[in-house]
Amino acid sequence: MELTLLGTGAPEGLPRPSCPCAVCARARGPWARAATALLVDDALLLDLTPGAVFAAARAGHSLSAVRQVLLTHPHDGPAVELPPALPPAGRVPDGQVLTLISGHRVRAVPMDAPGTGYEVGSPDGERLLYLPPGAAPAGLDGRAERPYDLVVCDVVGRPDAVARLRAVGAVGPATEVIAVHLDHDAPPGAALDRLLAAAGARAVPDGTTLTVGAYPVVPDVPRRVLVTGGARSGKSLEAERRLETFPEVVYVATGGRRDGDPEWAARVALHRERRPGAWRTEETCELVGLLAAEGPPLLIDCLALWLTDAMDRVDAWEDVRWRESGETALRARVAELVAAVRGTRRQVVLVTNEVGSGVVPATPAGRRFRDELGRLNAAVAAECEEVLLVVAGQAVVVRG
Repeated sequence: MELTLLGTGAPEGLPRPSCPCAVCARARGPWARAATALLVDDALLLDLTPGAVFAAARAGHSLSAVRQVLLTHPHDGPAVELPPALPPAGRVPDGQVLTLISGHRVRAVPMDAPGTGYEVGSPDGERLLYLPPGAAPAGLDGRAERPYDLVVCDVVGRPDAVARLRAVGAVGPATEVIAVHLDHDAPPGAALDRLLAAAGARAVPDGTTLTVGAYPVVPDVPRRVLVTGGARSGKSLEAERRLETFPEVVYVATGGRRDGDPEWAARVALHRERRPGAWRTEETCELVGLLAAEGPPLLIDCLALWLTDAMDRVDAWEDVRWRESGETALRARVAELVAAVRGTRRQVVLVTNEVGSGVVPATPAGRRFRDELGRLNAAVAAECEEVLLVVAGQAVVVRG
């Protein structure tokens, strides 16, 4: 089964008309995207968009053989003129199956937002799933019979759609996930590629033709990622976004509770509200056991608070204790953690702080903490496939 993406952008396209934002300003040439529309084996057109005939011609195809045009979502704006020889566009009711004269079977998949998703099966057995913008599958009960070969959906706008499909086995390790309906809320250029790669997805230019069921180009999701940055840099949000397409995540909060501290409680509440409801939270600094165990991905936030706890436990703050036993004991705890990061089989994203780029601490204990955190960050970074530095909400790839 051959799939040609006539467009990969949001319904208004990218750049949006008359929008002065930075993303739209950069969306030129290969980064410009027409509204998403899919052509399957030159026989089935999913979504009728302005300029579809010309987009097909540019991709080396013709719409003259199309026998069915299906819409996935309400199309706002002026009516789209139906090109000559194309059949009228329509929708398939949720749950119903349409068999085309070409041998393709199309099943309408219910969504949790206005619109209809379509599962398309070829005469040879390949299967793809196409979802409308801003929507995720509804009512997924039980395990899927087998994963789709290809999923085309709004990965940036609805990452939970991929998470839901993963949860029931509809997206597997070999499923190719293509991001479409890309709007100006998606980061431009390499930042988009990095965001999608963390979800096991990718974006392609308009006019790309894919062979469904062929060996897929599935991005390698790094097992270990370290995200570092200064205070309020956006590092925690960056870490969370890297795991939002996974159905189960264990969020490891190393800060714990602080009774009588309303400001800390407000910070914790903000983080909880931002995370998907299916994520499970563990408040602990016992990271070695979690890293050694089997289970869903871990998000550890953060190493600076873990180090604070570790220094408390070995009494490393006071100079005499530090020289007598604290330094040796702390080195042992750090080495144990680093070894656990090296040996883990779980996907893990670790968050830490950069404290060596600011004011020099005024006390020996403060300088000791700064130095030890710098050593810890370097040791953990050496074990990670990817290291990101977040500055002003923008992630810079340091490694990977």
